[in-house]
Amino acid sequence: MALQFCTFRVGELLLGIEVAWIQEVLRNTPVTPVPKTPAPICGLINLRGQIVTAVDLRTLFGTDPGETQSPIMLIVDSETELHRLVVDSVGDVVEVEENDYEEPPDTLRGRARKLIRGAYKLKDGLLLQLDGEHAIETATSGSV
Repeated sequence: MALQFCTFRVGELLLGIEVAWIQEVLRNTPVTPVPKTPAPICGLINLRGQIVTAVDLRTLFGTDPGETQSPIMLIVDSETELHRLVVDSVGDVVEVEENDYEEPPDTLRGRARKLIRGAYKLKDGLLLQLDGEHAIETATSGSV
């Protein structure tokens, strides 16, 4: 069975999240900072009247958020609410076979390993499947 992932980059990592999670991709959207929130929460955005929490995956994965001049925002629809994931860049939608799934590589360590469900080999690299629910939960709980 084939699975579809929207790919994106955070630092050197090529990540993917299930296409069904993606509502839209935004650029240059104003963010309202919220004092005393956990570090990966970069603020809130108003998305057509709905308040959306912005989670900076760059901070969550330990890369420097200042490296990218204009980050991209993926609006994802988790089971409970909308969130905005801030990433360095967005790639293509790729299709992988379910039986090509592998456990996260041993070279992935620390916090990043806990945020990855598994990996898929692509022609030009390794696609790491982001555990979106766990990433949002980790960011919003302040347990970074």
